[in-house]
Amino acid sequence: MIHIFRKGSDESMPTLVLFHGTGGNEHDLLPLAGLLAPGASVLGIRGNVLENGMPRYFRRLAEGIFDEEDLIFRTHELKQFLDKAAAEYGFDSGNLVAVGYSNGANIAGSLLFHYGGIFRSAVLLHPMVPLRGLNLPSLKDVAVFIGAGTNDPIIRREETEELESLLREAGAEVTMLWGNQGHRLSSAEAEAARDWLKQQSNFR
Repeated sequence: MIHIFRKGSDESMPTLVLFHGTGGNEHDLLPLAGLLAPGASVLGIRGNVLENGMPRYFRRLAEGIFDEEDLIFRTHELKQFLDKAAAEYGFDSGNLVAVGYSNGANIAGSLLFHYGGIFRSAVLLHPMVPLRGLNLPSLKDVAVFIGAGTNDPIIRREETEELESLLREAGAEVTMLWGNQGHRLSSAEAEAARDWLKQQSNFR
């Protein structure tokens, strides 16, 4: 998978795994990572599915309707890539933080739905429920920050609240932040996520 790895100056910090939105690439969230956790190592991954030439992490059938078979396949593919990347670059695969926006937040959520504590913490910005009808693994040691828009034209409030409930029911500690910037990633979200991350046990 096309990716970029930048070794941080503080090896005691978790590695941030970055998942861009539709049409983005492995570089898109590097500035956000620098704000969230200066000094941390960063792994940016480009989605390897194209939709009208735009990179994504999995196919969709229409706006908001996922190709679930492809989503499941890509989720397992990413897990294998993360294991290989940890071995290649020498970061701790047990101390990862997911940072995902939109389509990237959805694939990060799917990784949590399938692999439980693959991430110690996850920053999910404008996510949807990746899959329904799954028996989720325990997320009791996982902390999740969700940034959402009350006026998001793509994601209904009920969808976000459903995701929050599913994560909580699996044991995750969930922090919600509602804004009014539509589907756009706002500076207020980024700053709130930064402050939240500082409170997580793997950042102390």
